[in-house]
Amino acid sequence: MKTVEIIGYKRANLGKADAKRLRVDGNVPCVIYGGDEQVHFSAPMILFRELVYTDEAHFVKLNIEGQEYQAILQDIQFHPVSEVILHADFLQIFEGKTVKMEIPVHFEGTSPGVTKGGTLIKKRRYLSILALPKDMPEYISVDLSKLDFGRAIKVGEIEAKDFEILDTPIASVAVVEVPRALRGKSDEEEEAEELEGAEAEEAPAAEGEAPAEGGE
Repeated sequence: MKTVEIIGYKRANLGKADAKRLRVDGNVPCVIYGGDEQVHFSAPMILFRELVYTDEAHFVKLNIEGQEYQAILQDIQFHPVSEVILHADFLQIFEGKTVKMEIPVHFEGTSPGVTKGGTLIKKRRYLSILALPKDMPEYISVDLSKLDFGRAIKVGEIEAKDFEILDTPIASVAVVEVPRALRGKSDEEEEAEELEGAEAEEAPAAEGEAPAEGGE
């Protein structure tokens, strides 16, 4: 897996006013934990570009005033309007110790169902992976070449090499939605069936018929 290097500077003050000043100056308030102690620091926001705006996972080499840490980005907070990075949490990692990461899914190949006019629905864009740092993948490849109508690719079908997928095996990763025009019924017919079903549910019990369970 690729590594992004981020240079940071220890924070002397941890108040909200100091954090706001850091953001105005183009820096991100950060913390790293998981080792002997937490370290609060700040880093230039521009250095997060390769780490955040990507469809691949990365390790991070933090250099905080000469002290180096191997880490992963554990959590990141954005401003809801401007999308400026408000805060970043890093987890220190160690060789020989497993770590959990959210790894992007890359969909590859052409689905026969899509070729026939179906719509590809991506149910999971990330999978939770547990692995040693040396075995952690940058992304998970999912082959769509056998995905036809009526089929779904399940988590359990994905081959795991030297890592463990923590998501439930029966969860769908991708399915192909059949267009209404190919279902054999018109819009009017489907709507009429839905209306008949709703009316049947609302119809009162026939004279002499016992009320439904729970009725008075």
